[in-house]
Amino acid sequence: MLNDDLTHDLGALLPGQSTDSGATRRTALKAALGVGYAAAAAPLMAQTAIKTPADGLTVGEVMIDVNGFKMPAYRAAPAGKTGLPVVLVLSEIFGVHEYIADTARRFAKAGYLAIAPELFVRQGDAQSYGEIAKLMAEVIAKVPDAQVMGDLDATVKWAAANGGDASKLGVTGFCWGGRHVWLYAAHNPAVKAGVAWYGRLVGQPSELSPKHPVDVAARLNGPVLGLYGAADTGIPLDTVDKMKTALATGNAAAKASTFVVYPEAPHAFHADYRPSFRKEPAEDGWKRALAWFKQHGVA
Repeated sequence: MLNDDLTHDLGALLPGQSTDSGATRRTALKAALGVGYAAAAAPLMAQTAIKTPADGLTVGEVMIDVNGFKMPAYRAAPAGKTGLPVVLVLSEIFGVHEYIADTARRFAKAGYLAIAPELFVRQGDAQSYGEIAKLMAEVIAKVPDAQVMGDLDATVKWAAANGGDASKLGVTGFCWGGRHVWLYAAHNPAVKAGVAWYGRLVGQPSELSPKHPVDVAARLNGPVLGLYGAADTGIPLDTVDKMKTALATGNAAAKASTFVVYPEAPHAFHADYRPSFRKEPAEDGWKRALAWFKQHGVA
């Protein structure tokens, strides 16, 4: 979804960044997964970007089989350990660039097998686009929710075969990924808990997105903690209220879900590499996320 930080025109693709065939995009993506920042995410704020070291961790790209399709993902986990709790890290519209990889390393430092699948790879290379409108129209808008659910199921299966304990499953995500946290918590019975960072809650049904979080709120498999900003111009607080009402009429996991709304925080307040970053809400939200997973049996 668009927001006020991302409405300015960032121009055409950067030199050398192709919008060629899917195969070309996947090759470029494979080389860049988790390294550097997406072109459309500019301007970058190097002074606030968090750099989590990989010492003591096993990190890097893995390939996950999804019915014969090889989907790249960034994996981070404590080195040499098995039976780890699993957390899926779902990206913003920019895909699995350095910020998402760093977030996965932060979870790994906390004892998780963290996996960030590149959920846009069939539609294009989200990192190469320099203009938000083109990225949204040519890639993001073409990603079916059903495809995402299947890719996440395959990611969980991969985790279970590679050192993870799939009975301790959590999911977190940011913006676009935050919306899918709610959807996946309703989709997969194995989800113990979710943490959704400023994901859109309502919308018009379409062929690719037949339901939105408010439509599935009553039947969550694990409770979700919603971390939102009151100054987020793209997610009005009345939509948070609608979601709260839907949750209150639902099952036990729905009723156990809750929101924290930070009064001065804009959209993407956790994104430490962007001007939208707000240190105090980001740090508070991170502590709440770890506590939420521990409280609900993920950690």
